[in-house]
Amino acid sequence: MKRFLNRREAGLELAEKLDRFAGRQDVIVLGLARGGVPVAYEVARTLDVPLDVFVVRKLGAPGHQEFAIGAIATGGVRVLNEDAIQLLGLPPRMVDRITMVEQQELERREKAYRGGRGPAIVRGRTVIVVDDGLATGATMKAAVAALRKLSPKSIIVAAPVVARDTLREFDKLADGCTYVLAPEPFYGVGLWYVDFSPTTDREVQLLLEAAACDSISPVPAKVYQY
Repeated sequence: MKRFLNRREAGLELAEKLDRFAGRQDVIVLGLARGGVPVAYEVARTLDVPLDVFVVRKLGAPGHQEFAIGAIATGGVRVLNEDAIQLLGLPPRMVDRITMVEQQELERREKAYRGGRGPAIVRGRTVIVVDDGLATGATMKAAVAALRKLSPKSIIVAAPVVARDTLREFDKLADGCTYVLAPEPFYGVGLWYVDFSPTTDREVQLLLEAAACDSISPVPAKVYQY
């Protein structure tokens, strides 16, 4: 079965599947921090459209951090799973406390990645949201829910490799889902990369700085932690 050499190669192959969006002024690519940004950079550069980062922080239940009661995201958006909150009997003050902790990390990342640049405007635009792979898709689901509140024209979910069950979910949640591989069995995202090294804050920062130039230009290979 095919495997991607790294996120850069995966991004180039994903871009080929998104060529219908090339050069469109109403399109923007958002990479989910952190691993989605190197993939998104190659997509944006190939399509000749703007790139930005979209930071999402899951709000984990007390004592069960993997169980999401909601999420916060770039642009001051908070999405809550009211059913989960009621099921766990969490009072509003506890939800607010969890939000405050995650908001601090979100703000740290926003500052590290953007410096003084504000978040991208997505209202009325076609937004291509990119990650390096979708297993359960929990982070991407939070991103889509958050982006809906910012009134984009449409949301296209894109990833090099997607679990088939998750793919079917995004066919309903988003306005489109583009991928390169949908293997069965899936096992995990990292299995489909030769090099799945963690993406660093510095790498995200450098890619965004490059994309913020007048035109998106190639980044020296040393930027990538491969």
